[in-house]
Amino acid sequence: MKPEQTQIKFGKRDLIIETGKLAKQANGSVVVTCGGTVVLVTVCMSKEPKEQLGFFPLTVEYQEKTYAAGRIPGGFFKREGRPSESEILTSRLIDRPIRPLFPAGMVHEVQVISLVLSSDGENDPDVLAVNGVSAALSISDIPFNGPIGAVRVGRIDDKFVLNPTYAETEKSAIDLIVVGNRANVIMIEGKFKEVSEELAFEAIRFAFENIQSIISLQEDFSRKVGRKKAEIKYKKIDPKLLGLVESMTKDKLKEICLLSGKEQREEASDILAQELEEKLVVDGYEVKDVRLALEEVERQNIRSHILDKGLRVDNRASGEIRPITCEIGVLPRTHGSGLFTRGQTQSLAITTLGSSSDEQTVEALEGESSKSFMLHYSFPPFSVGETKPMRGPGRREIGHGALAERALSSVMPAKEEFPYTVRVVSEILESNGSSSMATVCAATLSLMDAGVPIKKPVAGVAMGLVKEGERSIILTDLNGVEDHFGDMDFKVAGTISGITAIQLDLKIDGINLDLVSQTLINAKDARMIILDKMRSAISEPRSELSAFAPRITILKISTEKIGELIGPGGKNIKKIISLSGAAIDIEDDGSVYVSSSDPEASRKAIDMIKGLTEVPEVGKIYAAKVKRIMPFGAFCEFLPNKEGLVHVSELAGKFIKNVEDVVKVGDEIKVKIIGIDDMGRINLSKKQAEEAQI
Repeated sequence: MKPEQTQIKFGKRDLIIETGKLAKQANGSVVVTCGGTVVLVTVCMSKEPKEQLGFFPLTVEYQEKTYAAGRIPGGFFKREGRPSESEILTSRLIDRPIRPLFPAGMVHEVQVISLVLSSDGENDPDVLAVNGVSAALSISDIPFNGPIGAVRVGRIDDKFVLNPTYAETEKSAIDLIVVGNRANVIMIEGKFKEVSEELAFEAIRFAFENIQSIISLQEDFSRKVGRKKAEIKYKKIDPKLLGLVESMTKDKLKEICLLSGKEQREEASDILAQELEEKLVVDGYEVKDVRLALEEVERQNIRSHILDKGLRVDNRASGEIRPITCEIGVLPRTHGSGLFTRGQTQSLAITTLGSSSDEQTVEALEGESSKSFMLHYSFPPFSVGETKPMRGPGRREIGHGALAERALSSVMPAKEEFPYTVRVVSEILESNGSSSMATVCAATLSLMDAGVPIKKPVAGVAMGLVKEGERSIILTDLNGVEDHFGDMDFKVAGTISGITAIQLDLKIDGINLDLVSQTLINAKDARMIILDKMRSAISEPRSELSAFAPRITILKISTEKIGELIGPGGKNIKKIISLSGAAIDIEDDGSVYVSSSDPEASRKAIDMIKGLTEVPEVGKIYAAKVKRIMPFGAFCEFLPNKEGLVHVSELAGKFIKNVEDVVKVGDEIKVKIIGIDDMGRINLSKKQAEEAQI
């Protein structure tokens, strides 16, 4: 196959898709280019089905190698290791819109790999990768119900910007990624600076309209270079088995659906499954097939119950929120804590305050940066009553934490206003749906309890959907079983004034714009109720920090004094830290941050810093120490490493014949600066200092 290329206008730049040159042994491969950013995307499918797995084995990997930005990795091994959080989040961004578009019952393993080959520091590779994956799947022989298109939308000076650069995104009130097909929206990922539901929807509409040309490009490209789709075996439930399970469980499943508690439903379902296995395995059916059939019958029953009766499995109406309780200050020694419980979902959030030295350094292709606000999400197995090994954070934990962090980042105070590094950890203690949005609420309570002056409280809610043909019901405050058997997980977080973050994931091939709009409206109604519940626990951030939190004082020194403060080899600053016990951070602009939970340690460090950096001022009185005695006067140190002369005539208000009759080496006295000559020599007066204090 000879190389083929196509392109389209992609905002201010061109989007170029090429195939037939690189990675030709893959089932499908494309190179996507925008500006100086280049992404290679490959898709491969196993030759044999993996029927034993019982699910669709899709693996998505996204990798950024430092060579793409002309850098060599740090560390001893000088090579990339485990995926960064950014790589994991982009892998999820690719996975979520394509997963529902593979045919039902597909059990051939599919692997998607996106490699960033070049990065220009302007154009984000994530959206390029999504479009590249769609193009690679479309031209491959892998069954795929695409293509799809993806765009990023910003808003600058009250105008939407298509595919903004990194610099433009920094200035934007919106950072939105939308993925869709011809008819529907499939995935949304967005961060907002408190924008209205109406503006958020207009941004989504703008994105959807611009997606269409990208889809047309891929359709034309596929017709030109695409391969015939492979004929593969799909795993389907035996209709006879499905009928048997349905007839044997019809009445019992209706009863199970009406059970209000999660544990009760799960226990009853498990007992029913065991009964079925005992009866059907002897007839030659495998246990896993019986379980799959039962799950399908249960899915149909729950969905029919919601659509036909307008009631959910926990007897709530479609727009009803589960009972909410909010608490603050639940932990005695932490800097701030908040407990948020919604139904059987519970998040305990803990806030810790630190200095600028605690900031997280983030290395990315676009350069190194630092984060002063971090939110980490933890999902231990006991939260769902399970036992399994506890290891490092997985993709789910990283994804949920990033979403909650986006939701809160726009309300965090500026460093000038609150010079602390802030870390929030959400411990999920119970989970029955929407733990990421519970995290947003708990984190808000915790931040306010810690005295962090956030601009406004933030709450979040997950919206669900059950859709069959033309019938659909939007569900407010999604629970676990609705998430499992439903069609949508649409998370919306925001303040009383507007949206701060949204995330849409689907199990179907998309929803139309009308459903998107209505979901945003319903989510706003729910958010106002939740914010009101949160205000009953704490209405505004505490005015005082915890007694256990560090106190940070900001000093401003001349940039010319930075070297003097640090000293040769860091001698001076190390000495101050050692003697005072305070933490000290120095910025390039002359800002000095002194932090300690001990007020005396802070005071001592501040005095020493001021002493080292202060510029002597004529007329000012200082505490000084006599260092040397001369026949004509005494040399005194009035600031660290700064001396001046008290002439014998300025020692006292009378004639002095012998200097040592008035002062001796080691004496501590008050002196006044009375002059600084052209050579920088400083003249002091003990006499005038004493007169000024009378």
